Amino acid sequence: MGGGVLGCCIQTGKWFPVVFISAVLVWSYYAYVLQLCIFTVDSVALKVVFLAVYHPVLFVFCWAYYKTTMTPSAAPPQSFFLSPRDGSLLEGMAEEEQRRLLEQYVKDLPVLSRSQNGVPRYCEQCKCIKPDRGHHCSVCSQCVLKMDHHCPWVNNCVGFSNYKFFVLFLGYGVLYTLWVATTSGSYFVKFWTNELTGEGRFHILFLFFAAVMFAISLLGLFGYHLFLTVKNRSTLESFRPPMFSDGPDPEAYDLGKLANFEQVFGTAKVKWFLPVFTSQGSGITFPIQSTANADSNLLGRRESWTQGDHTQSDSA
Repeated sequence: MGGGVLGCCIQTGKWFPVVFISAVLVWSYYAYVLQLCIFTVDSVALKVVFLAVYHPVLFVFCWAYYKTTMTPSAAPPQSFFLSPRDGSLLEGMAEEEQRRLLEQYVKDLPVLSRSQNGVPRYCEQCKCIKPDRGHHCSVCSQCVLKMDHHCPWVNNCVGFSNYKFFVLFLGYGVLYTLWVATTSGSYFVKFWTNELTGEGRFHILFLFFAAVMFAISLLGLFGYHLFLTVKNRSTLESFRPPMFSDGPDPEAYDLGKLANFEQVFGTAKVKWFLPVFTSQGSGITFPIQSTANADSNLLGRRESWTQGDHTQSDSA
Protein backbone atom coordinates (compact mmCIF):
# COMPACT_ATOMS: atom_id res chain seq x y z
CA MET A 1 0.00 0.00 0.00
CA GLY A 2 2.78 2.40 0.99
CA GLY A 3 4.67 1.64 -2.22
CA GLY A 4 1.56 2.40 -4.28
CA VAL A 5 1.06 5.76 -2.57
CA LEU A 6 4.75 6.61 -2.97
CA GLY A 7 4.66 5.65 -6.66
CA CYS A 8 1.57 7.80 -7.17
CA CYS A 9 3.28 10.75 -5.50
CA ILE A 10 6.37 10.31 -7.67
CA GLN A 11 4.29 10.12 -10.85
CA THR A 12 2.36 13.23 -9.82
CA GLY A 13 5.58 15.08 -8.98
CA LYS A 14 6.91 14.44 -12.47
CA TRP A 15 4.21 16.76 -13.80
CA PHE A 16 5.40 19.69 -11.67
CA PRO A 17 7.76 21.10 -14.37
CA VAL A 18 4.93 20.94 -16.93
CA VAL A 19 2.56 22.70 -14.52
CA PHE A 20 5.26 25.30 -13.83
CA ILE A 21 5.81 26.02 -17.54
CA SER A 22 2.04 26.21 -18.10
CA ALA A 23 1.64 28.61 -15.17
CA VAL A 24 4.43 30.85 -16.50
CA LEU A 25 2.71 30.92 -19.91
CA VAL A 26 -0.65 31.85 -18.35
CA TRP A 27 0.96 34.63 -16.31
CA SER A 28 2.96 35.89 -19.31
CA TYR A 29 -0.29 36.10 -21.30
CA TYR A 30 -1.86 38.22 -18.57
CA ALA A 31 1.23 40.41 -18.24
CA TYR A 32 1.72 40.92 -21.97
CA VAL A 33 -1.85 41.23 -23.24
CA LEU A 34 -3.51 43.06 -20.37
CA GLN A 35 -0.79 44.90 -18.46
CA LEU A 36 1.43 45.78 -21.43
CA CYS A 37 -0.72 45.96 -24.55
CA ILE A 38 -4.10 46.99 -23.13
CA PHE A 39 -3.16 49.18 -20.17
CA THR A 40 0.32 50.52 -20.98
CA VAL A 41 0.82 50.90 -24.75
CA ASP A 42 -0.75 54.19 -25.86
CA SER A 43 -0.75 53.77 -29.64
CA VAL A 44 -3.72 51.78 -30.97
CA ALA A 45 -1.74 50.79 -34.06
CA LEU A 46 1.07 49.48 -31.86
CA LYS A 47 -1.41 47.51 -29.75
CA VAL A 48 -2.78 45.85 -32.89
CA VAL A 49 0.68 44.96 -34.22
CA PHE A 50 1.87 43.58 -30.88
CA LEU A 51 -1.23 41.42 -30.40
CA ALA A 52 -1.48 40.35 -34.05
CA VAL A 53 2.02 38.85 -33.95
CA TYR A 54 1.89 37.62 -30.36
CA HIS A 55 -1.16 35.37 -30.59
CA PRO A 56 -0.13 33.22 -33.62
CA VAL A 57 3.35 32.74 -32.14
CA LEU A 58 1.86 31.77 -28.78
CA PHE A 59 -0.55 29.36 -30.49
CA VAL A 60 2.08 27.37 -32.40
CA PHE A 61 4.39 27.42 -29.36
CA CYS A 62 1.69 25.91 -27.13
CA TRP A 63 0.71 23.47 -29.89
CA ALA A 64 4.30 22.22 -30.22
CA TYR A 65 4.67 21.98 -26.43
CA TYR A 66 1.44 20.00 -26.14
CA LYS A 67 2.49 17.58 -28.90
CA THR A 68 5.93 17.09 -27.34
CA THR A 69 4.42 16.39 -23.94
CA MET A 70 1.42 14.26 -24.89
CA THR A 71 2.76 12.17 -27.79
CA PRO A 72 3.51 8.67 -26.45
CA SER A 73 7.08 7.44 -26.83
CA ALA A 74 7.43 4.90 -29.62
CA ALA A 75 8.35 1.43 -28.30
CA PRO A 76 9.95 -1.47 -30.21
CA PRO A 77 7.49 -3.79 -31.99
CA GLN A 78 6.57 -7.10 -30.40
CA SER A 79 8.92 -9.05 -32.68
CA PHE A 80 11.89 -7.53 -30.81
CA PHE A 81 10.78 -8.97 -27.46
CA LEU A 82 11.99 -12.34 -26.24
CA SER A 83 9.50 -14.88 -25.01
CA PRO A 84 9.33 -15.24 -21.20
CA ARG A 85 11.05 -18.62 -21.56
CA ASP A 86 13.95 -17.23 -23.63
CA GLY A 87 14.26 -14.23 -21.34
CA SER A 88 14.62 -16.44 -18.27
CA LEU A 89 16.97 -18.76 -20.11
CA LEU A 90 19.20 -15.86 -21.16
CA GLU A 91 19.62 -14.57 -17.61
CA GLY A 92 21.21 -17.82 -16.43
CA MET A 93 23.66 -18.18 -19.31
CA ALA A 94 27.36 -17.43 -19.50
CA GLU A 95 28.44 -14.48 -21.66
CA GLU A 96 29.42 -16.59 -24.68
CA GLU A 97 26.18 -18.54 -24.56
CA GLN A 98 24.24 -15.28 -24.33
CA ARG A 99 26.06 -14.01 -27.41
CA ARG A 100 25.11 -17.11 -29.42
CA LEU A 101 21.45 -16.94 -28.36
CA LEU A 102 21.17 -13.22 -29.13
CA GLU A 103 22.84 -13.64 -32.52
CA GLN A 104 20.35 -16.40 -33.26
CA TYR A 105 17.47 -14.21 -32.16
CA VAL A 106 18.45 -11.19 -34.30
CA LYS A 107 19.03 -13.15 -37.49
CA ASP A 108 15.55 -12.18 -38.73
CA LEU A 109 15.59 -8.66 -37.30
CA PRO A 110 16.91 -5.53 -39.08
CA VAL A 111 19.58 -4.82 -36.47
CA LEU A 112 23.05 -3.45 -37.24
CA SER A 113 24.16 -1.87 -33.97
CA ARG A 114 26.08 -3.77 -31.30
CA SER A 115 27.08 -3.24 -27.70
CA GLN A 116 30.62 -2.33 -26.65
CA ASN A 117 31.61 -6.02 -26.59
CA GLY A 118 30.13 -6.74 -30.02
CA VAL A 119 26.95 -8.47 -28.82
CA PRO A 120 23.48 -7.49 -30.11
CA ARG A 121 22.12 -4.89 -27.73
CA TYR A 122 19.68 -6.42 -25.27
CA CYS A 123 17.53 -4.69 -22.62
CA GLU A 124 17.36 -6.72 -19.44
CA GLN A 125 14.50 -4.61 -18.07
CA CYS A 126 12.22 -4.90 -21.11
CA LYS A 127 13.52 -8.34 -22.20
CA CYS A 128 13.87 -7.15 -25.78
CA ILE A 129 16.45 -6.63 -28.50
CA LYS A 130 17.14 -2.93 -28.84
CA PRO A 131 16.48 -1.63 -32.37
CA ASP A 132 19.16 0.53 -33.95
CA ARG A 133 19.29 3.91 -32.16
CA GLY A 134 16.83 2.69 -29.52
CA HIS A 135 17.62 2.95 -25.80
CA HIS A 136 16.01 2.16 -22.47
CA CYS A 137 14.64 5.08 -20.45
CA SER A 138 14.84 4.40 -16.73
CA VAL A 139 12.33 7.20 -16.00
CA CYS A 140 9.68 5.92 -18.42
CA SER A 141 10.63 2.26 -17.74
CA GLN A 142 10.57 1.32 -21.41
CA CYS A 143 12.76 1.15 -24.50
CA VAL A 144 12.25 4.12 -26.82
CA LEU A 145 12.82 4.21 -30.58
CA LYS A 146 15.60 6.63 -31.58
CA MET A 147 15.74 7.96 -28.06
CA ASP A 148 17.30 11.41 -27.75
CA HIS A 149 16.88 12.08 -24.02
CA HIS A 150 14.28 12.21 -21.27
CA CYS A 151 13.12 15.79 -20.71
CA PRO A 152 11.59 16.60 -17.31
CA TRP A 153 10.17 19.87 -18.67
CA VAL A 154 7.81 17.88 -20.90
CA ASN A 155 7.62 14.81 -18.63
CA ASN A 156 8.28 12.62 -21.62
CA CYS A 157 11.00 10.89 -23.56
CA VAL A 158 12.10 12.79 -26.64
CA GLY A 159 12.59 10.31 -29.44
CA PHE A 160 11.42 9.22 -32.86
CA SER A 161 7.72 9.92 -32.27
CA ASN A 162 8.09 13.50 -30.98
CA TYR A 163 11.58 14.80 -31.80
CA LYS A 164 10.27 17.12 -34.52
CA PHE A 165 7.74 18.53 -32.05
CA PHE A 166 10.51 19.08 -29.50
CA VAL A 167 12.70 21.02 -31.96
CA LEU A 168 9.70 23.14 -32.98
CA PHE A 169 8.86 23.72 -29.32
CA LEU A 170 12.37 25.08 -28.76
CA GLY A 171 12.27 27.17 -31.96
CA TYR A 172 8.88 28.73 -31.27
CA GLY A 173 9.92 29.21 -27.64
CA VAL A 174 12.86 31.28 -28.85
CA LEU A 175 10.57 33.27 -31.18
CA TYR A 176 7.99 33.82 -28.42
CA THR A 177 10.46 35.01 -25.79
CA LEU A 178 12.38 37.22 -28.23
CA TRP A 179 9.17 38.89 -29.38
CA VAL A 180 8.05 39.51 -25.79
CA ALA A 181 11.48 40.79 -24.77
CA THR A 182 11.82 43.04 -27.83
CA THR A 183 8.38 44.63 -27.58
CA SER A 184 8.51 45.09 -23.80
CA GLY A 185 12.10 46.39 -23.76
CA SER A 186 11.30 50.09 -24.14
CA TYR A 187 8.70 49.87 -21.37
CA PHE A 188 11.23 48.09 -19.19
CA VAL A 189 13.46 51.16 -19.61
CA LYS A 190 10.53 53.43 -18.74
CA PHE A 191 10.14 51.52 -15.46
CA TRP A 192 13.59 52.68 -14.36
CA THR A 193 12.97 56.26 -15.47
CA ASN A 194 9.73 56.35 -13.45
CA GLU A 195 7.58 56.87 -16.54
CA LEU A 196 5.37 53.89 -15.65
CA THR A 197 2.86 54.01 -12.82
CA GLY A 198 0.58 51.53 -11.11
CA GLU A 199 1.13 47.96 -9.98
CA GLY A 200 1.12 46.72 -13.57
CA ARG A 201 4.63 48.11 -14.07
CA PHE A 202 6.02 45.28 -11.93
CA HIS A 203 4.44 42.72 -14.26
CA ILE A 204 6.19 44.41 -17.18
CA LEU A 205 9.47 44.43 -15.27
CA PHE A 206 9.36 40.70 -14.51
CA LEU A 207 7.95 39.91 -17.96
CA PHE A 208 11.05 41.39 -19.59
CA PHE A 209 13.41 39.62 -17.18
CA ALA A 210 11.68 36.25 -17.69
CA ALA A 211 11.59 36.63 -21.47
CA VAL A 212 15.31 37.42 -21.68
CA MET A 213 16.25 34.59 -19.30
CA PHE A 214 14.21 31.97 -21.16
CA ALA A 215 15.31 33.30 -24.56
CA ILE A 216 18.98 32.82 -23.68
CA SER A 217 18.51 29.26 -22.40
CA LEU A 218 16.17 28.20 -25.22
CA LEU A 219 18.40 29.73 -27.91
CA GLY A 220 21.32 27.56 -26.80
CA LEU A 221 19.21 24.39 -26.75
CA PHE A 222 17.58 25.20 -30.09
CA GLY A 223 20.93 25.79 -31.75
CA TYR A 224 22.31 22.54 -30.33
CA HIS A 225 19.38 20.46 -31.54
CA LEU A 226 19.45 22.06 -34.98
CA PHE A 227 23.09 21.00 -35.14
CA LEU A 228 22.15 17.45 -34.12
CA THR A 229 19.35 17.41 -36.72
CA VAL A 230 21.57 18.37 -39.65
CA LYS A 231 24.21 15.87 -38.45
CA ASN A 232 21.55 13.14 -37.96
CA ARG A 233 22.61 12.42 -34.39
CA SER A 234 20.74 12.11 -31.14
CA THR A 235 21.94 13.61 -27.87
CA LEU A 236 22.93 10.13 -26.68
CA GLU A 237 24.85 9.47 -29.91
CA SER A 238 26.75 12.74 -29.55
CA PHE A 239 28.20 11.42 -26.28
CA ARG A 240 28.54 7.76 -27.32
CA PRO A 241 28.74 7.02 -31.06
CA PRO A 242 26.70 4.07 -32.35
CA MET A 243 28.66 0.83 -32.26
CA PHE A 244 28.74 -1.67 -35.11
CA SER A 245 30.46 -4.99 -35.71
CA ASP A 246 33.63 -3.20 -36.86
CA GLY A 247 33.61 -0.50 -34.17
CA PRO A 248 32.04 2.90 -33.43
CA ASP A 249 31.00 5.21 -36.24
CA PRO A 250 29.78 8.70 -35.24
CA GLU A 251 28.94 9.53 -38.88
CA ALA A 252 27.02 6.33 -39.66
CA TYR A 253 23.64 8.02 -40.17
CA ASP A 254 24.94 11.24 -41.75
CA LEU A 255 23.37 11.39 -45.23
CA GLY A 256 24.02 15.08 -45.89
CA LYS A 257 22.45 18.17 -44.33
CA LEU A 258 19.22 18.23 -46.35
CA ALA A 259 18.62 14.48 -46.18
CA ASN A 260 19.33 14.54 -42.45
CA PHE A 261 16.88 17.40 -41.96
CA GLU A 262 14.23 15.55 -43.97
CA GLN A 263 14.67 12.48 -41.77
CA VAL A 264 13.12 14.51 -38.95
CA PHE A 265 10.95 17.09 -40.75
CA GLY A 266 9.93 15.16 -43.87
CA THR A 267 9.89 16.26 -47.49
CA ALA A 268 6.67 18.32 -47.44
CA LYS A 269 8.08 21.82 -46.91
CA VAL A 270 4.66 23.27 -46.11
CA LYS A 271 4.55 21.03 -43.01
CA TRP A 272 8.08 21.69 -41.77
CA PHE A 273 6.97 24.42 -39.38
CA LEU A 274 3.80 22.70 -38.14
CA PRO A 275 3.80 20.30 -35.17
CA VAL A 276 2.36 17.43 -37.18
CA PHE A 277 4.23 14.16 -37.59
CA THR A 278 6.16 14.07 -40.87
CA SER A 279 9.37 12.23 -39.87
CA GLN A 280 10.53 9.57 -42.32
CA GLY A 281 10.58 5.85 -41.64
CA SER A 282 9.28 3.83 -38.72
CA GLY A 283 11.99 4.40 -36.14
CA ILE A 284 13.12 0.78 -36.48
CA THR A 285 15.52 0.99 -39.41
CA PHE A 286 17.53 3.97 -40.64
CA PRO A 287 19.52 4.61 -43.83
CA ILE A 288 23.24 4.41 -43.18
CA GLN A 289 26.09 6.23 -44.86
CA SER A 290 27.88 3.04 -45.85
CA THR A 291 26.91 -0.59 -46.27
CA ALA A 292 30.32 -1.74 -45.10
CA ASN A 293 28.86 -2.84 -41.78
CA ALA A 294 26.10 -4.98 -43.29
CA ASP A 295 26.14 -8.28 -45.10
CA SER A 296 23.80 -8.91 -48.02
CA ASN A 297 21.34 -10.97 -45.97
CA LEU A 298 20.97 -8.25 -43.38
CA LEU A 299 20.50 -5.61 -46.08
CA GLY A 300 17.77 -7.75 -47.58
CA ARG A 301 15.99 -8.01 -44.24
CA ARG A 302 16.28 -4.26 -43.70
CA GLU A 303 14.88 -3.65 -47.17
CA SER A 304 11.89 -5.91 -46.51
CA TRP A 305 11.19 -4.13 -43.21
CA THR A 306 11.46 -0.75 -44.92
CA GLN A 307 9.06 -1.81 -47.66
CA GLY A 308 6.68 -3.06 -45.01
CA ASP A 309 6.88 0.29 -43.22
CA HIS A 310 6.06 2.15 -46.44
CA THR A 311 3.13 -0.17 -47.10
CA GLN A 312 1.74 0.49 -43.63
CA SER A 313 2.26 4.26 -44.05
CA ASP A 314 0.48 4.25 -47.42
CA SER A 315 -2.44 2.25 -46.06
CA ALA A 316 -2.69 4.58 -43.06
